[in-house]
Amino acid sequence: MAAKKTKGRQKVEMKRIDNQDDRLVTFSKRRSGIYKKASELVTLTGAEITAIVFSPSGKPFSFGHPSVESVLNRFHEDPSSMDSTCRLVEAHRRMRIEGLAKKYDEMQHQLDEKKETSHRLKGKIKENDSRGWWDAPIEELDLKDLMELEKKFETLQTTMLNHIVKNTNGASSSQAPEISGYAFASTANDPNASVFADGDLHGGGSSE
Repeated sequence: MAAKKTKGRQKVEMKRIDNQDDRLVTFSKRRSGIYKKASELVTLTGAEITAIVFSPSGKPFSFGHPSVESVLNRFHEDPSSMDSTCRLVEAHRRMRIEGLAKKYDEMQHQLDEKKETSHRLKGKIKENDSRGWWDAPIEELDLKDLMELEKKFETLQTTMLNHIVKNTNGASSSQAPEISGYAFASTANDPNASVFADGDLHGGGSSE
């Protein structure tokens, strides 16, 4: 089956938007885009910039670094007329903005690291959910988790032993004995040795 062909991304025709509501929405979005580009230019190059735009209704909006006034003062007939107080204020404002920009970069870096850590943890949780508790990585468990894991193994061991005894004695007795407190014994050196270590066998008779 042939893949469906699409026209792809279409170029928007640059013409005045007739609908007033659509025109205001577009103005707001494009204005934010201009401010973002101007801010990036300041961050990347340290440029001083001012952008002034008027909405379709005539309302002014502005963006400036370090401020609109300081940039516009460059176009005065006598830029040196700015007094020392204004220069001090502008210098302080510039340092503050640079500090905020640096802090923003640091926080963005920390956020990226947190996202990466969260992604790894989600992957590990998903991996742990897909396997049994007996496959838990022991080297990553603390003392509490290890003790809990030991209890689970003991419970599993008792359940398995009871199941073995019931299956073994099921043919000769309607009441199968129950085993508690057993531990597996090693039979590596003695093939005739019992698979059970010392324990109590409740409800069963002895054979001679």
